Amino acid sequence: MAEEIQTHVKLTDLASCGGCAAKYSAGRLEELLAGFLPASAENLLVGLAPADDAAVYRLDDERALIFTLDFFPPVVDDPGDYGTIAATNALNDVFAMGGTPLLALSIAAFPEELPVEILAEIFAAADAQVRAAGGLLAGGHTIRDAEPKYGLAVIGTVHPDGIWPKNGARPGDALFLTKPLGTGLIMTGYTKGFAGTQQLQRAVQWMRTLNDGAADVLRPFGPNAVTDVTGFGLFGHAHEMADRSGVRIELESERFPAIDGALDLARKGIRTSGDPRNRDFASAHVSTNGVPDTLDALAYDPQTAGGLLVSLPAEKGPALEAEFERRKLFLRRVGRVEEGSGVVVT
Repeated sequence: MAEEIQTHVKLTDLASCGGCAAKYSAGRLEELLAGFLPASAENLLVGLAPADDAAVYRLDDERALIFTLDFFPPVVDDPGDYGTIAATNALNDVFAMGGTPLLALSIAAFPEELPVEILAEIFAAADAQVRAAGGLLAGGHTIRDAEPKYGLAVIGTVHPDGIWPKNGARPGDALFLTKPLGTGLIMTGYTKGFAGTQQLQRAVQWMRTLNDGAADVLRPFGPNAVTDVTGFGLFGHAHEMADRSGVRIELESERFPAIDGALDLARKGIRTSGDPRNRDFASAHVSTNGVPDTLDALAYDPQTAGGLLVSLPAEKGPALEAEFERRKLFLRRVGRVEEGSGVVVT
């Protein structure tokens, strides 16, 4: 077995489920945390009451620390892509809170039979991505495990008044996405032989893309709420934003952006293992009457290293779109915020 692994390694063959599709069920997670007594402290600005994309602790009037961690089994076979994507996914939590990364530590679990050269490539790629995000990879912890897993614990900084919560959406806001959807559909389609290398590379390129550029553009606009769209899919994260903000989110399905090839795979019935768990979590709160099945599948699709879901006053929308276009960054308006509750999709 050791010789086989050394001569030809497909990382995804060693994983039961890859990327953010491996996330614990959101519904079960809510049930678990419901009985957990959240910490209470004056300087804990964001903790579990309510939970957000990261925890935030105030140091003084000018500085707060953002804490997050994220890791998962391989979503691709190339070690460099795996390290970069895993690092991106963790770093993006800091950008989703309005901050900038400062320091990161590796969280790693690998079979002992896996060649050291493969591990070195994963670590090197993650280190390069942390540096690209403005931080430093300063160490970590590695254990033995039959299923590979890799990610980062990240500390970032933010001004205490500059935190972007997911519970701040307000009626009258417009909603935007900063990346197209469909990474889960394409990864699954590729594994099952329904997607080609070109489609795979498109998805990989999006998963390797940090949300730092989008966050830099957003800061002067003062968004009311931001979250990154990852394992719970667009509908799951929109439900979280609506529920915690006490508003109704209205999404326009015809405006949902898709990575090229993702909708074709959805039409063929391709779904990830995370799709049913996301439906269990969000479907009771999401009204999708008349929405085509392909767009429904796209919005329930678990994303790995996805884009930001942004809620900001509608009157700021045209200027935001113009600035994203000027910087050649992706942006798509996908809906609006109204009074009420739940998520309504038209």
